[in-house]
Amino acid sequence: MDITPSRAAVLQALDAIKDPKTGQGLSAAGLVRGLILREGRAGFMLEVAVADTALYAPVRDSAQAALAALPGVKQAQVVLTTEDAGPPSPSAGPTPRKAAVAPDPKGELRPTPTATRPDHVKRIIAVASAKGGVGKSTVAANLACAFARLGLNVGLMDADIYGPSMPTMMGVFGQPRMTADKKMIPAEAHGVKVTSIGLIVEPDNAMIWRGPMASSAVVQLINEVAWASAQAPMDVLVLDLPPGTGDILLTLSQKIAMDGAVIVSTPQAVALADVRRGAAMFRKVGVEVLGVIENMAYFPDPSTGAPIEIFGRGGARAMAAEIGLPFLGELPIDIALRQGGDIGAPLVASHPDSSVAKAFMELARKIS
Repeated sequence: MDITPSRAAVLQALDAIKDPKTGQGLSAAGLVRGLILREGRAGFMLEVAVADTALYAPVRDSAQAALAALPGVKQAQVVLTTEDAGPPSPSAGPTPRKAAVAPDPKGELRPTPTATRPDHVKRIIAVASAKGGVGKSTVAANLACAFARLGLNVGLMDADIYGPSMPTMMGVFGQPRMTADKKMIPAEAHGVKVTSIGLIVEPDNAMIWRGPMASSAVVQLINEVAWASAQAPMDVLVLDLPPGTGDILLTLSQKIAMDGAVIVSTPQAVALADVRRGAAMFRKVGVEVLGVIENMAYFPDPSTGAPIEIFGRGGARAMAAEIGLPFLGELPIDIALRQGGDIGAPLVASHPDSSVAKAFMELARKIS
């Protein structure tokens, strides 16, 4: 049975490594952020000024080696992150593949050649919502399953550090295994490869990380997963983004070569206003918006099947037309859809002949 290393032993080991600027141990210098301890695992964020990334790269390596040497630690990870946006650390993994974004003198964001994509991943599609509570993660999980049913090799990345839901929705649990070169092997469920911060930290732990720390963790998590190989490349990686237009989304836009984004909304006005903001944000960061999906468009009357428009209907379609985006389709409120997410059996995989599952298949065809 794996042993969880004690916090005291971990901090003592890290204090044996000196901060090159103050001469103090890493813990005493306040450089050990977001410490995570689980059975057989230890890791933390080493957050420094952007100008000091090269100076602290060897410190990060020493800290990771010190953690790995502790009794009971089978997997150690130290993420070198910066307090403000800047160039990647010297240990950054994959090679640049496609332009991303950076500020221009006018304050807008323009393409740069710094974005990466994991090796052997052909396309990356983000599922986003500028507002929480619209069913974005449910849509992402079922879309990934729909892509798999179309015969594609599919991955699903839960990019919500603060509220990871994919372990529950996809029914994947347990510690991830690692390859010989220290990459995480994604879990597999319903024909989809899945990873999430929720598979690494304890379910009850709150991730009390500042924006730059969380953003760096997401980028590193994406790049340090063994998604595919040259013999079996991945056709599409679906990113389930956190709601809003904050640090994580902007950092992903800069550092991960996304091929497009799908925006999920509900019909009511308070959600549609955020669709406009989300679309504007993606345009500024140079990510193509593939279209808008209206979720919870209606509830079918149990007796007659007639649509009951609880939140109104057609608002997302009208908004998409107004701002010049494709409207991909609408999805109803469906009890089985919710139940599938609660038990780790997305409706597309568990009830492929249902009308809602067929709607997801049509959405997947349009997007692909």
